[in-house]
Amino acid sequence: MLSAALPPVNQRRRCLHRAASALAASALAASGALAQPARGLTLRFSHVVADATPKGLAVLRFKSLVEQRSGGRIQVLSYPDGQLYGDHDEMAALQLGAVEMLAPSLSKFGRIGFPEFELFDLPFLFGSVADVRRITQGPLGQRLLQGLSRHGLAGLGYFDNGFKQMSANRPLLVPADFAGLRMRVQASKVIAAQMRALGAQPVSLPFSETRQALASGVVDGTENPISNFWTQRMHEVQSDLSLTEHGYLGYAVVVNLRFWLSLSAADQLLLRLALDEALSYGNQIADAQNAQALKALRQLGSTRIHTLSAGQRTRLREAVEPVHRALASRIGASWMDALRGALKQAAG
Repeated sequence: MLSAALPPVNQRRRCLHRAASALAASALAASGALAQPARGLTLRFSHVVADATPKGLAVLRFKSLVEQRSGGRIQVLSYPDGQLYGDHDEMAALQLGAVEMLAPSLSKFGRIGFPEFELFDLPFLFGSVADVRRITQGPLGQRLLQGLSRHGLAGLGYFDNGFKQMSANRPLLVPADFAGLRMRVQASKVIAAQMRALGAQPVSLPFSETRQALASGVVDGTENPISNFWTQRMHEVQSDLSLTEHGYLGYAVVVNLRFWLSLSAADQLLLRLALDEALSYGNQIADAQNAQALKALRQLGSTRIHTLSAGQRTRLREAVEPVHRALASRIGASWMDALRGALKQAAG
């Protein structure tokens, strides 16, 4: 059952240096343990959403499978809701070895040197999650993951959280509705460009700070899958939810490459198989969780829910078309050609 509980108060920024020092000490201790496999292994898995979301549930399933199959020798410590690190610093923490595993949104890879991942941020590109999986589970998706090694990361797989919807304190159905709004976004050039194309001002904020920013008026609206909107209780500070389904939100599970290479082949296989099952589970429940959250929102009745007409959707799509051309210019047309070719081949 979905939970609408607020996340714990985030004190990460006040104690970041102290926490980083403690985690560095833990990393050194873990390094020593890796030299003596019989003593066990601890893997810290940090993420920024609630346990009741598809991502949170997939991480908990991974934890359960690993600990069961290793007989408790491998422990997975799950840290949801940005308890250790948030959107703006989790990738650096992983690269430094302060955590072993993350499941960041695909949007986050652009700002650490992988702008090709911003293909997934393009608005009105994918018609369905099945379209997305043709990319993530095909050669192009594997090529993207393999490229992460050049920055000290190992990509192990993808999973979904479905499509994003727009929210604010008014309906967002046509470009004119966005005029003058400050919209919270992830740190993605494509998503920021999308908001500017619609007439809004993008404001990059960590996910863990979004609800408070909405409540205090720092930002006027945002975009999220409905499960995130519900579990973060954004319905309490946003009067309108517009079912735009304009963009996909997915994640890549990544580990610190040095940590991964330090593992035995047997442990790598155990973790991969457990992760494959957990990601499959997460993908299966993503649509169900979003549907349950939408049903809960309708029953609660505190947020007006709007469905776009075909004409309204077309107007939004046409407004953001320049964003597609700008990304192709920035990362090279070959990436866009490969993506569109894969989608066209699948459709055929």
